[in-house]
Amino acid sequence: MSSLTTTDDHASRTPAQSAPEQGIQRKVIQPAWVRAMHWANAVAMILMIMSGWQIYNASPLFNFRFSHSITLGSWLGGALLWHFAAMWLLMLNGLAYLITGLATGRFRNKLLPITPNGVVFDVKAALTFKLAHDDLSTYNSVQKLLYAGIILVGIVIVLSGLSIWKPVQLHWLVTLFGDYAAARYVHFVCMALICLFLIVHTALAVLVPKSLRAMIIGR
Repeated sequence: MSSLTTTDDHASRTPAQSAPEQGIQRKVIQPAWVRAMHWANAVAMILMIMSGWQIYNASPLFNFRFSHSITLGSWLGGALLWHFAAMWLLMLNGLAYLITGLATGRFRNKLLPITPNGVVFDVKAALTFKLAHDDLSTYNSVQKLLYAGIILVGIVIVLSGLSIWKPVQLHWLVTLFGDYAAARYVHFVCMALICLFLIVHTALAVLVPKSLRAMIIGR
């Protein structure tokens, strides 16, 4: 009789004990709006970078040109068409992302606070392969710094790009960067920083595959 009672008690407790585990498995790490805007931004940035390299080749700032094999547009006119098309996608999607991130409190909850001590601690942990990635819903200090920084870089690259596109109509914007030539250099530096971010971001996705899965299916 006691054996039967024990078995029944175990059976009755199993659903209650497994419920939290099921909740963890079904926890949404990346909401649908974050995933959609993330991939739209990724497509827009890749198109803008590749077409931007073709535009750069037409009037280089430095003593080098990008290989034709990694550019988009084949010629200056074609590259400009690609660049402007991707620009509208980036601007509209990026603006929607900023508004939604601020309105929902996601930026405040995910990216703040950022402290120097926290960044130094997590950098040391990353370099010694001791940085944990168990809870994908919480960003470490390095991630916070990178994501907050790339948002700022994205804003600057859009503003510098607009000043290059319409230097006469947006002369006040050009003035913020100094002049037209300075705006071009700022635009190039921002592009380089975004490329560096994409390399690091992709590397982390390869090292922590479940983070990529979360950005695809949300869980």
